[in-house]
Amino acid sequence: MNENEISYIIRGGIYEVYNTLGAGLLESVYVAALEYELTEKGLNVRREVPLPVHYKTIKMDLGFRLDLLVNDIVIIEVKSVENLAEVHHKQVLTYLKITGLKLGILVNFNVAQINNGIFRKVNGL
Repeated sequence: MNENEISYIIRGGIYEVYNTLGAGLLESVYVAALEYELTEKGLNVRREVPLPVHYKTIKMDLGFRLDLLVNDIVIIEVKSVENLAEVHHKQVLTYLKITGLKLGILVNFNVAQINNGIFRKVNGL
């Protein structure tokens, strides 16, 4: 399964979680629910995946964590905030650069319509 096929399934999972829970809950609730939905759809999902940073010749384990990593090729960054800031978008792009992965999805569940809360971020895809 490639990134685009996985992305389609992820989007369906996001809609299911949003339609079931609505807006305004903690990020951790949405991460757990989305992990459940995607696992039920047959995807391999890992939560809170450690992300070391390599700087020149050193490896720094600084506590960065990916919210969800799907099939080891798609990053999902989950937010539940009133407004996404530009730094949230840049965060996903930085995660893609650090990992060498091609697709990240930024989702903010604290929106009136979930369509307005889903953003695809690509790194050479």
